[in-house]
Amino acid sequence: MIALLYAVPALIMAAALFGAYHVVRRWNRARSAWRSGLTAEAECLRVYPVAHGGGDSFVRTGLRHVYEFRTREGRVVRFEEEGGPGTTMEGDIVTVHYADGPEVVATAIPHLRRSGHGLAAFMALSFIGVIVLFCAGFMVALTVFTSALHI
Repeated sequence: MIALLYAVPALIMAAALFGAYHVVRRWNRARSAWRSGLTAEAECLRVYPVAHGGGDSFVRTGLRHVYEFRTREGRVVRFEEEGGPGTTMEGDIVTVHYADGPEVVATAIPHLRRSGHGLAAFMALSFIGVIVLFCAGFMVALTVFTSALHI
């Protein structure tokens, strides 16, 4: 029974740290695209809505855009991005920032909104940090409690 009380917070911490890894990875990829200085004109091929949540939780909807562009070397790149502007529709031409390499990283989020992207990453990491600290505190308190009772 005691092992289960350690396993549950450990699993919650593992899931939270996995989420933190994905937040940092996504933010670094977008940041590398903005900092590379490479831009291209891309065509918006498709726009479709996505919904997150549901059931007993709050439903959040957003738009996902599919873009296609050519790099300086002539390579055709197609990518999807969530959270783009609602005013971009199919057939529109937008400027994308991209970082070249074996795997091209690109974003069409406007340069002016990038600070908001960093702020969102910071807030998500702060929330994840609170979850990890709470779970670690629970595990320490459980250790102190069980050692006091000599279980």
